[in-house]
Amino acid sequence: MEEEIRVPIYFMAGFLESGKSTFLDFTIEQEYFQIDGPTLLILCEEGEVEFDPKKLKKSRTSVEVLNSIEELTPERLVAYDAFYSPERVIIEYNGMWQVSKFEAMTLPKDWGVVQQIVTVDASTFQVYMNNMKSLFVEMVRGADMVLFNRCSKDMPLASYRRSVKAVNQGAEIIFEDEEGEIEDIFAEEMPFDVKADVIEIMDEDYGIWFIDAMDHPETYEGKKVAFTGMVLKSRELPRDVFVPGRMAMTCCADDTTFIGYVCKYPEANKLKTGKWVKLVAEVDYAYVESYHKEGPVLKAISLEEAEPLAQELVYFN
Repeated sequence: MEEEIRVPIYFMAGFLESGKSTFLDFTIEQEYFQIDGPTLLILCEEGEVEFDPKKLKKSRTSVEVLNSIEELTPERLVAYDAFYSPERVIIEYNGMWQVSKFEAMTLPKDWGVVQQIVTVDASTFQVYMNNMKSLFVEMVRGADMVLFNRCSKDMPLASYRRSVKAVNQGAEIIFEDEEGEIEDIFAEEMPFDVKADVIEIMDEDYGIWFIDAMDHPETYEGKKVAFTGMVLKSRELPRDVFVPGRMAMTCCADDTTFIGYVCKYPEANKLKTGKWVKLVAEVDYAYVESYHKEGPVLKAISLEEAEPLAQELVYFN
């Protein structure tokens, strides 16, 4: 049984000027933020936004500033625990520090991360993705929420969303402009006919379908889909279940992951991992342990061997 968390940690990541401090400055004065005990805010970089001392005092929030990752040590956190006796810790992490270094750190007794948020400046997202993709991928891999701010509807927001979902299918993704949250930005038509008797997923559109199928069950439940995919078998799956899918590049050639949904097929035990198949399947939705939530479950209608695709990798643009 996991030990009860005495001091919850709210971990915020994002590149410089991505809106972390603005988000926190707003949150600190909200009624839902207030607790009876003290809060410790650990700043690992100082941006343009300065926190209002009055807001901090009202919310019983103390601030510690760290200037290098070498200063963020288990010993220092233990000292903070003894000195401040915080009931809650917020860490505004430096966007240039590897998140994995914090994840590998030994935390004080009964401390634990309960929420991880990543903020993104949508206006500079492409620049960072082109130049620091590995850092961004590491940030969002364990995130509970990814908040894109400074958005405009002429940006390829659906593409931005797919870039995150390719790395972390379970992350909640929010887009905001100056007036608040942007809604109905994904009404774009799919590059395949979702009203067809059998929805034919072209090889180059598999990644788009993979994301959309999880997010819009109302579109696909009870429908039939056809696509070519690679077979993945696992001892953790029943004998009549396999996963047809594709390898997707999330960061670089050395950072790929298999994406696919479980599929029920009576002769799944005869399939071999790595082989390619052309599949026609009906889409249902149910809770799946490996998804950690409800998601697509395929039921094979027909299956035949296929040649490997000329372009096996899925790219999320």
